[in-house]
Amino acid sequence: MNDLTLKLEGIAKAYNTGKPNEVQVLRGVSLTVGKGEVVALVAPSGAGKSTLLHIAGLLDTPDTGTVAIGGEDLTKLGDRKRTAVRRNDVGFIYQFHHLLPEFSALENIVLPQLANGIAQSVAEEHAIELLGKVGVAERAAHRPAALSGGEQQRVAFCRALANKPKLLLADEPTGNLDPGTSDRVFDALMDLVRSSGLSALIATHNLELAARMDRTVRLDKGLIT
Repeated sequence: MNDLTLKLEGIAKAYNTGKPNEVQVLRGVSLTVGKGEVVALVAPSGAGKSTLLHIAGLLDTPDTGTVAIGGEDLTKLGDRKRTAVRRNDVGFIYQFHHLLPEFSALENIVLPQLANGIAQSVAEEHAIELLGKVGVAERAAHRPAALSGGEQQRVAFCRALANKPKLLLADEPTGNLDPGTSDRVFDALMDLVRSSGLSALIATHNLELAARMDRTVRLDKGLIT
């Protein structure tokens, strides 16, 4: 039985290939995330962490190397199947919340479930449960503009987990918050991840936050160091 949720092997990626301004972003990265494991990806700006996360989440394709989720090699899937994997198996969190401004917090979490064929009553119940886990259930009817930065990001966490993914990918999920709020919001994220039992790869500049995860890997100059 495969005990890895994510396996990246020999991932290389360049932009402007063959041109004088070619940039080699990733140079053969290999990385695993076990089932239920939370891994910190620490990298300086420009090291390629966002590119690596996009490749891991099938938002981008590597020039060489393989991406496997749940033991299945997904590298050469067509667009439709890649979209299905992203919708069902992968949750994304970014530095900015990207919530839909015209919908309430609850609706932002319900919508991806409806797109996945879940009945509205079931989707709403699950959304309220998730909001309760991060301490903002009482804000369910509020639109994003009426929420604080920390509350917006907590709702974004819930949306990422709405379809019960196997893998969570987060790119500086508390990077837009002040240190005090960042700490509290990160606690909420970790509680949510642990209670859901999913695997996570979380990119951060914050070494204190990284130390609270199960393991830290460092990406520098396109390589895991």
